[in-house]
Amino acid sequence: MRHLMLSALVATSLATVSCSSDDDSNVIDQPSEINVPSTYSFSRGGESTVSFSGQTTRILMSEEIVSSFSDFDNATEASIDAMFAHEEGANDFSSEDLNASNKSVRSKVAASRDFFSTNTTESAEIKADFDGFIADQVNIVFPNQNTAAQPGVAGQIADGTSTRYVNESGIELNQYFAKGLIGALMTDQILNNYLSTAVLDEADNRETNDNDITEEGSAYTTMEHKWDEAYGYLFGTSATADNPVATIGDADSFLNKYVGRVEGDADFAGITQTIFDAFKLGRAAIVAKDYEVRDAQAEIIRTEISKVIGIRAVYYLQQGSVAITNNDMGAAFHDLSEGIGFVYSLQFTRQPGTNAQLFTREEVQALIANLLDDGENGLWNITPESLQEVSETIASKFSFTVAQAGSAQ
Repeated sequence: MRHLMLSALVATSLATVSCSSDDDSNVIDQPSEINVPSTYSFSRGGESTVSFSGQTTRILMSEEIVSSFSDFDNATEASIDAMFAHEEGANDFSSEDLNASNKSVRSKVAASRDFFSTNTTESAEIKADFDGFIADQVNIVFPNQNTAAQPGVAGQIADGTSTRYVNESGIELNQYFAKGLIGALMTDQILNNYLSTAVLDEADNRETNDNDITEEGSAYTTMEHKWDEAYGYLFGTSATADNPVATIGDADSFLNKYVGRVEGDADFAGITQTIFDAFKLGRAAIVAKDYEVRDAQAEIIRTEISKVIGIRAVYYLQQGSVAITNNDMGAAFHDLSEGIGFVYSLQFTRQPGTNAQLFTREEVQALIANLLDDGENGLWNITPESLQEVSETIASKFSFTVAQAGSAQ
């Protein structure tokens, strides 16, 4: 199998790579020598060629946006909208560096080349979903901060020593927003944009990479930079971004955190190293001008990150089912809100070896409807049977079982 052969390369060695497709056909006749470093460190003329500052910026912006969902005293719909669609120089964030940035989160939501460049209607619908989460948090949840939540009424509900704030259907909109963003921003940009051959090979990118022609004022080629930008959406806030495996899960509240959670389950241990090795080898292959190896690594990354989204969706649905059985509705609403966010993110995962979604938007909407239609009050009426049904539907498209995913941390 291609991914097994390639991931077995030893870091820091001068690796001779020969790869095949998953059915062992199309073997590369001329193996190439690829110098794979021990860390994600690449240089040209003594200068680092790795750059993903824009991705780090958007992750940090996303952290503050999600935090603002709990700022009952100061946040308004207008202020959160402004953070989400930040304009350069606007005083939207606590950090002057973020305020000075010309980056925004909203502009990159559902904005990948492969899925949305010719599907602007769906992209606009998804952006509108996130706008709606903001509006409903401020206009429905905020006014009911001190109201006891009950079926059909937004408010607060205890979850152990924590207090959760839910809408009239029992959904924590901050969790829905945050977990949905893992798909609509981080996953979509990695899998369907920066690792896309349409992006990597756009215009004369192969020619300039073949000839080591760098972007003006930079040490990297355009192709190298695009690959690094994909890397940045997972590891861009890591304390040691060139060697992030040991601290996976500690860097941010988004994809990094939940790759770490999946890593913590014995059923999936090693997934972080697999993803990191694929990123590292793929980047080294770009330096070596070996685009077949590059594309094989992109497939590994797509498969493993898609799996993370599916695992976390099933995990939270299963945990919610346990809480419902224990009549602990505060815990159930918290888990299920995270679960619904990950279900939402499934529309940004990818079928291996194709340019197609693993789950279409219509399929995802049907799964979410199934979770909310057991009664007129949404999660207040949800049953373990519905949670099991949706969990089985999700797991059926992956290589894991509901039992395996449900036991993650």
